[in-house]
Amino acid sequence: MKQTLEKLWDEYLSHECAEMDTEKEREFARKTGELHEQLNVLLNKEQQEALEKYIDAIYDMEALFIKKAFFRGCEFALSFLLEAGKLGN
Repeated sequence: MKQTLEKLWDEYLSHECAEMDTEKEREFARKTGELHEQLNVLLNKEQQEALEKYIDAIYDMEALFIKKAFFRGCEFALSFLLEAGKLGN
Protein backbone atom coordinates (compact mmCIF):
# COMPACT_ATOMS: atom_id res chain seq x y z
CA MET A 1 0.00 0.00 0.00
CA LYS A 2 2.84 2.40 0.82
CA GLN A 3 4.21 2.06 -2.72
CA THR A 4 0.81 2.92 -4.18
CA LEU A 5 0.49 5.96 -1.93
CA GLU A 6 4.01 7.08 -2.89
CA LYS A 7 3.12 6.87 -6.58
CA LEU A 8 -0.21 8.62 -6.07
CA TRP A 9 1.48 11.44 -4.14
CA ASP A 10 4.54 11.84 -6.37
CA GLU A 11 2.79 11.59 -9.73
CA TYR A 12 -0.56 13.27 -9.10
CA LEU A 13 -1.41 14.93 -5.82
CA SER A 14 1.73 16.82 -4.80
CA HIS A 15 1.36 19.11 -7.82
CA GLU A 16 -2.32 19.73 -7.19
CA CYS A 17 -1.70 20.54 -3.53
CA ALA A 18 0.89 23.15 -4.52
CA GLU A 19 -1.56 25.12 -6.69
CA MET A 20 -2.73 28.42 -5.26
CA ASP A 21 -6.43 28.58 -5.97
CA THR A 22 -7.78 30.83 -3.23
CA GLU A 23 -7.39 34.52 -2.61
CA LYS A 24 -6.07 33.80 0.89
CA GLU A 25 -3.28 31.62 -0.54
CA ARG A 26 -2.35 34.27 -3.09
CA GLU A 27 -2.30 36.91 -0.34
CA PHE A 28 0.06 34.80 1.80
CA ALA A 29 2.32 34.26 -1.22
CA ARG A 30 2.37 37.99 -1.99
CA LYS A 31 3.13 38.91 1.62
CA THR A 32 5.85 36.27 1.86
CA GLY A 33 7.46 37.61 -1.31
CA GLU A 34 7.38 41.18 0.00
CA LEU A 35 8.95 40.16 3.31
CA HIS A 36 11.64 38.20 1.48
CA GLU A 37 12.49 41.26 -0.62
CA GLN A 38 12.65 43.45 2.50
CA LEU A 39 15.03 41.02 4.17
CA ASN A 40 17.30 40.87 1.13
CA VAL A 41 17.70 44.65 1.26
CA LEU A 42 18.81 44.46 4.90
CA LEU A 43 21.20 41.52 4.55
CA ASN A 44 24.65 41.23 3.05
CA LYS A 45 25.46 38.56 0.45
CA GLU A 46 26.59 35.95 3.00
CA GLN A 47 23.48 36.49 5.13
CA GLN A 48 21.25 36.26 2.05
CA GLU A 49 22.79 32.91 1.13
CA ALA A 50 22.28 31.63 4.68
CA LEU A 51 18.66 32.82 4.59
CA GLU A 52 18.06 31.02 1.26
CA LYS A 53 19.46 27.77 2.68
CA TYR A 54 17.23 28.18 5.73
CA ILE A 55 14.16 28.78 3.55
CA ASP A 56 14.98 25.73 1.43
CA ALA A 57 15.31 23.60 4.57
CA ILE A 58 11.93 24.82 5.83
CA TYR A 59 10.32 24.01 2.46
CA ASP A 60 11.83 20.52 2.51
CA MET A 61 10.61 19.90 6.06
CA GLU A 62 7.14 21.25 5.24
CA ALA A 63 6.90 19.03 2.15
CA LEU A 64 7.81 16.02 4.25
CA PHE A 65 5.14 16.84 6.85
CA ILE A 66 2.49 17.36 4.16
CA LYS A 67 3.30 14.02 2.57
CA LYS A 68 3.27 12.34 5.99
CA ALA A 69 -0.14 13.86 6.75
CA PHE A 70 -1.46 12.60 3.41
CA PHE A 71 -0.22 9.05 4.09
CA ARG A 72 -1.64 9.03 7.61
CA GLY A 73 -4.96 10.38 6.36
CA CYS A 74 -5.19 7.62 3.75
CA GLU A 75 -4.28 4.97 6.30
CA PHE A 76 -6.89 6.33 8.70
CA ALA A 77 -9.56 6.43 5.99
CA LEU A 78 -8.86 2.83 5.03
CA SER A 79 -8.92 1.69 8.67
CA PHE A 80 -12.14 3.59 9.25
CA LEU A 81 -13.82 2.05 6.20
CA LEU A 82 -12.68 -1.44 7.18
CA GLU A 83 -13.93 -0.95 10.73
CA ALA A 84 -17.24 0.46 9.48
CA GLY A 85 -17.61 -2.54 7.21
CA LYS A 86 -17.16 -4.89 10.16
CA LEU A 87 -19.79 -3.01 12.16
CA GLY A 88 -22.26 -3.25 9.31
CA ASN A 89 -22.14 -7.05 9.23
